[in-house]
Amino acid sequence: MTSHDTDPNVDVRTFQPLAGILAWVVPGLGHYVIGQRVRGIRIFAGMALLILGGLFIGGVDAVDSKNDNLWFIAQACGGPLVLGIDVINQKYVKELAAVDQIPWQSFGHVNSVGTLYIALAGLLNVVVILDAIYPARRDERYARRQGDPAS
Repeated sequence: MTSHDTDPNVDVRTFQPLAGILAWVVPGLGHYVIGQRVRGIRIFAGMALLILGGLFIGGVDAVDSKNDNLWFIAQACGGPLVLGIDVINQKYVKELAAVDQIPWQSFGHVNSVGTLYIALAGLLNVVVILDAIYPARRDERYARRQGDPAS
């Protein structure tokens, strides 16, 4: 046991920039790499459900950097997958004739819901990235789970 383990005034949490980058590339991968494997898998599953759910509800057009640029800022925090979806939308779907675009698009409130799901995934991933960069120590998490008011 080191002196850091017994002194409550010493913060032994470490800065993990690589974990933050990995958390953006694949949501949950940052936590997986720093040893929080179950948490990383749960994060990945949750983000994948939100992104895929948004795509199923709103279609590929739910990610649109040209027409919905403010929403896209939030969505882009979801990682390269979302950026790839936007590339598919801009380079392939938008280039099709209007009649051929219909199977790839949704309209009205359905499109808004799909856009919102993917934006929510991106904003949640910002929190995940911050948590991966500066993770809580294992004993702090345990104390919070046990209801210790000191933590």
